[in-house]
Amino acid sequence: MDLGIAGKWALVCGASKGLGLGCVQALAGEGASVLMVARGAEALQASAAALRQQVGAGVQVQAVAADITTPEGRAAVFAQRADFDIVVTNAGGPPMGSFRDWDRAAWIKAVDANMLTPIELIKATIDGMLARGFGRIVNITSSAVKAPIDVLGLSNGARSGLTGFIAGLARNPQIAAQGVTINNLLPGKFDTDRLAGLMQGMVDKSGKSLQEVRAAQAAPIPAKRFGTPSEFGSVCAFLCSQQAAYLTGQSILLDGGAYPGTF
Repeated sequence: MDLGIAGKWALVCGASKGLGLGCVQALAGEGASVLMVARGAEALQASAAALRQQVGAGVQVQAVAADITTPEGRAAVFAQRADFDIVVTNAGGPPMGSFRDWDRAAWIKAVDANMLTPIELIKATIDGMLARGFGRIVNITSSAVKAPIDVLGLSNGARSGLTGFIAGLARNPQIAAQGVTINNLLPGKFDTDRLAGLMQGMVDKSGKSLQEVRAAQAAPIPAKRFGTPSEFGSVCAFLCSQQAAYLTGQSILLDGGAYPGTF
């Protein structure tokens, strides 16, 4: 299926690996040029170089090593270009723990990264999208928005705040009627470095083998496996497509059916 985004420009955050890289690969595979952003310069440049080898001559791949959650990082990105047709926001989640241990600084950092940064990126790009009559904004958040996890309170709070804000913004007729959609994509358990790190922590605490921990983590998922970054990227690319023009203001849970209490 031709998604109709060839020649569009996409800004993808957290793009050096994992779910962000899956989104970049899917968008570039559809002919969209991409500006990849991540904090780790070495991994980012390696991923960008590999992508350039995979895509056709008509697809441009740019990379900026920056912390998108800071004003300086966003300035570095927009110094490269500002007229994006597609924006995929993505920032690492805050640490788990107990709410008794989180001071004001911890809350401000979580809200700044996982709520205010996506809003700043939208503010910086949406007027250009409206003027061109096409725009797609996808916020990568978390399954915890629909199924909160007690030890992820910082993430629950910050990402839920973004979800509420997007629910109103996406339904503004001055936006929705001008060809610009805004949706949230909520990942469950995907086979990424982050999941591998979490499971290694479980191995260290439990004394079980990595295979045992992986099997135990996958068992409750009806699909009986973890998702792949490629699968995630394909859904992201669809949300950015011409075919998804009537889909806006939604929080789409991609979890292999793991959360039966949500619908």
